[in-house]
Amino acid sequence: MAVEKGVQVPLGEVDEVPPFEEEEIEVELEDDGSAVVDFMPEAQTPETGFQDNLAEVLDDSSLGKLASELINYYEEDKESRSEWYTAFAKGLDLLGIKQEERTQPFEGASGVNHPLLSEAVTQFQSQAYKELLPADGPVSVEVVGDDNTEVVQQARRVKEFMNYQITHVMEEYDPEMDSLLFYLPLSGSAFKKVYFDTMLNRAVSQFVKNMIQKWIHFYSIYRYLEVRLKKFILTLC
Repeated sequence: MAVEKGVQVPLGEVDEVPPFEEEEIEVELEDDGSAVVDFMPEAQTPETGFQDNLAEVLDDSSLGKLASELINYYEEDKESRSEWYTAFAKGLDLLGIKQEERTQPFEGASGVNHPLLSEAVTQFQSQAYKELLPADGPVSVEVVGDDNTEVVQQARRVKEFMNYQITHVMEEYDPEMDSLLFYLPLSGSAFKKVYFDTMLNRAVSQFVKNMIQKWIHFYSIYRYLEVRLKKFILTLC
């Protein structure tokens, strides 16, 4: 019959057991009878400013949840636009700028489309460009209500300053608008964004080339997403 012997440790080698410290717990009773239990009342949420990067503040679990939600939104909205993508791709083939080798109805048949659609797009682009970007600048002003010399002069200064910003300071405004006006008649809708760039220290106007939005009609867009450089920029309205 085996007998197990316990290991004897000299009294002097036993480490002292630290005293048990009770953690402070806050319990807040709600009006409906429920309770909110806070196991870490002293933990403080890091202070963040409006322009701070929240990805540097949130924990990995929250970031993973947001990333999964974002990808699901993207896949859902992209799938809902599959018919539009197909029609848009066919429209690009009809611009007459691509030649195809055909064997039907006979070998060597012409694979060039008439550039009628391309001419219509170019005419729309040129006419819209003249209206939206005239020689004296795209900004005009109108004084609403009672006006006087001071108000009229102020409005004129606003016009001159904004036209100066667009035509001289915002160097990308003209080419971005030109690209947008070519894209618009082909796609049916086009978007641009204007924001203040802290790197350039000025306002920037960009044509959004890959925009995926979820809407019922134009005035009820409640989610839109920009795909840029393999990154998602999601905005929920």
